[in-house]
Amino acid sequence: MGAFVAEFIGTFALTLIGAGAIINGQAGLVGIALAHGLVIVVFGTALGAVSGGHFNPAVSIAMLATGRIDAAKAGGYIVSQVLGSVVAAFLLTQVFPAEMVSTAKLGTPLLSSTTSIGAGIILEFITTFFLVTAIFGTAVDARAPKLGALLIGLTVTLDILCIGPMTGAAMNPARSIGPALVGGYLDNFWLYWIAPIAGAVAAAFLYDGLFHKRED
Repeated sequence: MGAFVAEFIGTFALTLIGAGAIINGQAGLVGIALAHGLVIVVFGTALGAVSGGHFNPAVSIAMLATGRIDAAKAGGYIVSQVLGSVVAAFLLTQVFPAEMVSTAKLGTPLLSSTTSIGAGIILEFITTFFLVTAIFGTAVDARAPKLGALLIGLTVTLDILCIGPMTGAAMNPARSIGPALVGGYLDNFWLYWIAPIAGAVAAAFLYDGLFHKRED
């Protein structure tokens, strides 16, 4: 139970701080990127020993695909992550003025008017691939230096700096679906599940097959 609560708290914090930074209108792209990245640094360090600090269904599915967690735990993690995001998104609608929430579309990751669906899939796939490669290389691999949460958070930051204006740089189905459900911003919501999960699983298999197992 503790692991599920940890996943709820971490994803709640990610959505509350990340979307809140978008809604407040003062952070700018760099601030929004840092808000998301720093949440991962802090809560990945604080709760990583409890649950692994996934805070992301794509990460949990990558761990399931490579045999690191079982289906029951993966399912429980994903439910906890989605609930954390939904509760955080609802809370944001209660504490921010409605006009600010509407203008920012509740901080929901969405495609820009100049970004096609195909481009969005590619960008979310690649950035989630980078993210999960960083997770495996810094937190999963026992040979890695113990800087996992810091480097994972920095990967989130740099990904948002690159593609945030184009897709919202979700890299995380839970971070996307909470605001989307609460705010009703469901345009292309499926993209923010399919592309991150595909990118995460591809990165997990590549790391296990090429980098990790080669030296076992």
